[in-house]
Amino acid sequence: MYVDFSNLRGELSFNESLSKYTSWRVGGIAQCFYRPADKEDLAEFLSQLPVAEPILWLGLGSNLLVRDGGFPGTVIATAGILQSLEVEANTLIADVGVYCSKLAKMAARHSLAGAAFFAGIPGTLGGALAMNAGAHGVETWSLVTQVTTIDRQGEYHQRSPDEYTISYRHVEPPAEEWFISAKLVLEEGDKDSETAEIKSLLKRRNATQPTNQPCAGSVFRNPENDFAGRLIETEGLKGLTVGGAQVSEKHANFIVNTGSATAADIEALILLVQQKIEVAHGVRLQPEVHIVGEVA
Repeated sequence: MYVDFSNLRGELSFNESLSKYTSWRVGGIAQCFYRPADKEDLAEFLSQLPVAEPILWLGLGSNLLVRDGGFPGTVIATAGILQSLEVEANTLIADVGVYCSKLAKMAARHSLAGAAFFAGIPGTLGGALAMNAGAHGVETWSLVTQVTTIDRQGEYHQRSPDEYTISYRHVEPPAEEWFISAKLVLEEGDKDSETAEIKSLLKRRNATQPTNQPCAGSVFRNPENDFAGRLIETEGLKGLTVGGAQVSEKHANFIVNTGSATAADIEALILLVQQKIEVAHGVRLQPEVHIVGEVA
């Protein structure tokens, strides 16, 4: 791969271990790892990549399992970099690197209602857009009125929600473009009540989820009219282990790294849980986590 380093202002490295950037704390190396300085720098970098170069966009690394063989391409890290966040009337205009928790707090600060659920999503807006993340009956794309995307040539595009196929935890984009920012329209609310709701959601999350252990959020999508966690718990699978990976004792739809897990351990445990639930209930649980990379 050839990139003209002289025009780049971001941080470029090679053979970078992705275990440092994923919430499961596992994963092999990225052949190329780039942290852009800003949007203009990102556009310059993208325009120089070969058209066939695999690209992985990385936020906080939650909802992501990178296999132990690593990612054979370029990883672009946006968390803490593309993080412009503005409020215009009842609209949040946010870059994809903005933490979801920050979206919730900003909305509450401006007495806007409807974004409190973001407080419970351990990722960035980019990830929330890519998978239509949601919690407590609210989904990201129910608030989106417009997104800005970027393509391989570094060109920007304005897109509306009706240009996407959007469903539960799934978003199918047009062509090969990636989210850069979004506009989210909220309702007028009360600052104190929104702040109280955020605190309540976080308290509930800490009480019911293994937030003190390396994990990646919910592992499986909820099947129609049911809950993945209920099915897993019903079969007595809490505490089930493969190597250093374990079905959480606290929440059955979470898999935690007990300290020595490999990505292969986690993927094998995902498959084992799928098989057991399918045999017992005739339901094939679909992973919510995005699995990428090469087997070691």
